[in-house]
Amino acid sequence: MSEFITVAIDGMGGDNGAPEMVKGAVNAVNDHDGVKVIICGDEDTINTELAKYEYIKDRIEVVHTTEEVEVDASPVMEIRQKKDSSMVVAMKLVKEGKASGFVSAGSSGAILVGGQLIVGRMKGIQRAPLAPLVPNTEGIALLVDAGANMDAKPEHLVQYAVMGSIYMEKIVGIKNPRVGIVNVGVEEHKGNKLVKDTYPMLKELDGINFIGSVEPREIPHGACDVIVCDAFVGNALLKVQEGLASALVHMIKDNIMKSTRTKIGGALVKPAMKNVMKLFDTTEYGGAPLLGLDGLVVKIHGNATHKEMKNAILQCVDFTDKKVNDTIKEAISNEVE
Repeated sequence: MSEFITVAIDGMGGDNGAPEMVKGAVNAVNDHDGVKVIICGDEDTINTELAKYEYIKDRIEVVHTTEEVEVDASPVMEIRQKKDSSMVVAMKLVKEGKASGFVSAGSSGAILVGGQLIVGRMKGIQRAPLAPLVPNTEGIALLVDAGANMDAKPEHLVQYAVMGSIYMEKIVGIKNPRVGIVNVGVEEHKGNKLVKDTYPMLKELDGINFIGSVEPREIPHGACDVIVCDAFVGNALLKVQEGLASALVHMIKDNIMKSTRTKIGGALVKPAMKNVMKLFDTTEYGGAPLLGLDGLVVKIHGNATHKEMKNAILQCVDFTDKKVNDTIKEAISNEVE
């Protein structure tokens, strides 16, 4: 058995394609002694990029593929028809046990479909949620679900809470993480039907630290460690937070450049601003895993650079080392089924 944890990546996916994906893989194996990366994609393109770097040759393997999954095409058709695409081939490596995890910056829809159809859900899991880490003033929290299942049921959200709690304890190291359900108020009687039906189920569930409803405005202040919601709400929350962070940065920069006085002030606060911006940089935390699958599937941003790819690969190593899936299987078997 190999001493390395193997991660398969989609070398052709994302806006930046092979140059950034390959560089991320090289940086990952150079920074971590325990990881091997299989890059799936056009062999000539990938080898041309690899030739630019120094790395231990037997820690990166190239698997040649002849097709690419298109972002604008039907995700289901792309996954079913393009059997020799870099995404499908890499996911099959996870399904066959030849890789512990998969990372792609490609089509979100295709990754979600491929995760379900190729890798498959573990027994007892009804839906696999997309779960990114999101920064807040206290650190980070896990947002579950951020885009995978738009029409969720209460029992789905209960499983999200269980899986999210395990992830935050195992990966982030937060003991007894606080679980909150996104709502329009903190009172138990408020909310839509999904929230009202889910709330008492979470309240009665043993094994999680449910603190009740959390309002969206409190999430950036660290109101809870696991943010539970359906994918429509979660995706909206995620995009508002990312858009607001970007807008604030641009507004601050524009105002700093308005006069000599503000430029001097800007220079004085620049180190502090850099620290804050780093804390709110989502690429620092890797990608968003699809929780509850029989293998690990991680989605990174479509415009991901080598930095995000590297962190996502190392995230897969951590996930595997700490046996997150084994713990989820045990918890779902004991507490939900």
